[in-house]
Amino acid sequence: MTLPTEPIGSIPRPAELINGMAAFGAGRIGKDALDALFDGAVRDTIQRFEQTGSPVITDGEQRKPSFATYPVHGLPNLGPGGVTIPFKDGHSRQLPVLTSGPFRYATYAAEYLEGAKKYANVELKQAVIAPSALSLLYPQGGIAGYPREAFLDDLAREATTDIRRCLAGAASVQLDFTEGRLCIKLDPSKGLLNAFVDLNNRVLEGFSAEERRHIGVHTCPGGDRDSTHSADVDYAELLPELFRLKVGNFFVQLASEADRPRVLKILGTHAKDGRRIFVGVTDPIDPRIETATEVRDRILEAAKYIDPAYLGTTDDCGFSPFGDDASTPRDTAFAKIRARVEGNAMASRELGV
Repeated sequence: MTLPTEPIGSIPRPAELINGMAAFGAGRIGKDALDALFDGAVRDTIQRFEQTGSPVITDGEQRKPSFATYPVHGLPNLGPGGVTIPFKDGHSRQLPVLTSGPFRYATYAAEYLEGAKKYANVELKQAVIAPSALSLLYPQGGIAGYPREAFLDDLAREATTDIRRCLAGAASVQLDFTEGRLCIKLDPSKGLLNAFVDLNNRVLEGFSAEERRHIGVHTCPGGDRDSTHSADVDYAELLPELFRLKVGNFFVQLASEADRPRVLKILGTHAKDGRRIFVGVTDPIDPRIETATEVRDRILEAAKYIDPAYLGTTDDCGFSPFGDDASTPRDTAFAKIRARVEGNAMASRELGV
């Protein structure tokens, strides 16, 4: 036995896929050609993932246009001009805005899972976007004939379906909640954070305690084009509310945190009641590849504060949450994952687990 170790989700897409997605958007290639590129990228990603020795893998989110908007990509009742997410380096990402009701998903993540299962020989996990992130699609001015309460009812139902279909595919499920730290920056009173946690729990309460053991949540300060959106927000402001979420697993960015011991002390107080805390031990936005020894040392540091019975390891974030992000080479991503797996095995031996 070793400490559990899992990835977060995304892997940088091959250049030919990124170019193909742009060509499809411009009408230069058809859907069949794009599907062939997607299929080839998924097959190659899973093969390379398995070669790292990772006991749990993903499809690298190769088919997702982005981790946040995959459920609504292509919907006719969306328009431009939604919430803007600014990153530290000056670039930004902008969400679409809902223009009319009702709200429905165009794509459920289980569709990606089914495509990946054709090639995988080890356990697959599936990342889904948290309903709190999609709640930002509803315009502040409202929608005539479609009140926010009706939208939230529809959103909760669709998010529940998204998770349930993934669980039915025998995968563990991870809610991407990268807006957790960001919303404190937007609203220091934490009213928005509490509303987000309550909305996510509204969905999670529809699952049994046993099902929630296979559901996790991921938090980080964002990671896009080697930049973050909320690393300056104190984890101490987020973590007490984060641990109100009714899930069994918590995936927490930590490798890139300036004061890891301080955060680990807080995490240690929440390592109880069957929760497992997966700490980040590799930094996807740092181009330098960690050694297995460095990873081992970060895990042993974490074990000083978190009982190994409640400890797991992960990457800080996905390596390419947005489909057009080519800032990290695929080779670098897989080398970091291999270092995580090998360092996890080394630390496990030293800890006697």
